Amino acid sequence: MTVSDAEFRTVLGRFATGVTVVATCDGKTPVGLTVNAFASISLDPPLVMISIDKRSHLNDAIPQAGFFAVSILTTEQQELSRRFAGQTGDRANRFRDVSWRTEATGAPILNEALAWVDCRVEALYDGGDHRIFLGRVEALGSTSSAPLIYYRGRYGRIEMPADVTIHKGNT
Repeated sequence: MTVSDAEFRTVLGRFATGVTVVATCDGKTPVGLTVNAFASISLDPPLVMISIDKRSHLNDAIPQAGFFAVSILTTEQQELSRRFAGQTGDRANRFRDVSWRTEATGAPILNEALAWVDCRVEALYDGGDHRIFLGRVEALGSTSSAPLIYYRGRYGRIEMPADVTIHKGNT
């Protein structure tokens, strides 16, 4: 059986995902991309996985830098998701007027994110038209906001009760 691109997208679009911005530095310049292929992999050691299209500028920047951060977006950050997906503005200006900081590795972390993980590259794997990056978590944190959700090609939201804020970083 042959699976078409359209069928694949339609069926897997039924899986609701969170929305993240993955960022690193290209030299001293912050670069980032909207990514929904993100998952936790291991507690010991703490590892996460991201998957990036091989055509993306981050595919070279992440291995060269040796680090990346994942900022999990809130419902209030839908415009940032579009900006970093390339739907508004150009790649060189994605961080313009965006509030961000660094923690353990030097990777850019969006200040108003729901949660974030700051990682060093642990391993790289080929994944068809994507590259899979395994990251060792060096620092992390969270807030009590509502997550931005992506489902069937649209943004959505779920409301959750407030929880405890966690911050395990340098600041």
